[in-house]
Amino acid sequence: MPNYNTSGTDLVVKSNALIEAAHSLTVAESKLILAAIAQVRRDEAITDDVCYTVTANALADMGGFKANHEYRALKQASAKLWEQTIRITEYPNGKGSRPRILLTRWVQSILYREDEGAVEIRFAKDILPYLSQLTAEFSQYRLQNVSGMTSSYGVRLYELLVQWRGRGEREVEVDWLRYILQLEDKYPSIRDLKRRVIEPAVKDVNAHSDLTIKWGQRKTGRQVTHLQFKFKPKKEKIKLQQEGKCVKNIANSTNSDMIYGYPKYILDNSAKPGEEYSDVARRLRAQHAKAKRS
Repeated sequence: MPNYNTSGTDLVVKSNALIEAAHSLTVAESKLILAAIAQVRRDEAITDDVCYTVTANALADMGGFKANHEYRALKQASAKLWEQTIRITEYPNGKGSRPRILLTRWVQSILYREDEGAVEIRFAKDILPYLSQLTAEFSQYRLQNVSGMTSSYGVRLYELLVQWRGRGEREVEVDWLRYILQLEDKYPSIRDLKRRVIEPAVKDVNAHSDLTIKWGQRKTGRQVTHLQFKFKPKKEKIKLQQEGKCVKNIANSTNSDMIYGYPKYILDNSAKPGEEYSDVARRLRAQHAKAKRS
């Protein structure tokens, strides 16, 4: 049976093992899965018989899609999400490493409700223990703190920092970060990694979340081996101003279908993991120019 989020909350709760799992989602897929996770009941056992309904309008309100194209984009994002896998190395409540790496899907089924502009998502059975009845080693945050982000890397970085919210700083190994973001073969130079992944992610977190970040790097010998992040909550006044600006931007977004010369739903569904809208538009223009020359 569908779950309509009767709890009335936008709280996302995840096991830390799930936050640190290896996967690669686009920004549209990330927002879709988070909209479903925010509906999971945390006070009772959940079976894989439960479906979670995500409407096109809900994703449009998150800044994910444009008016008149929401359902088409939602359907395309759902189809891509169905193909996505995730690698998990620890048990849900921090009981140490699994004897083997768990390779599973995010969802086991997706039902399209075209007459309602919605989809029903059924989580994979192996994912549910990482979302419900967590007793230790989990993190939580408000969905609104990532809903305005334009890069999936921004969402991932925010989650990695929220785990260490009480400390206000976190250092991560570059190789480990490449692994969990599934970037082993991409951006081999640290310069490209910082320019294409870290800088857009930090920009997203600073612009849209309740945190403000400063970051740096640490070398082992002559090689950059670690990235260091220091962060703190934004002052309430700044936070409220940015939330107001976010609401205004979302309201205005329904009045325009074009970003960088393309319909936004095209950019959403052409995006590769970590790409911002400007990156997608630039790549599409190059592809179109090449097609014209051939």
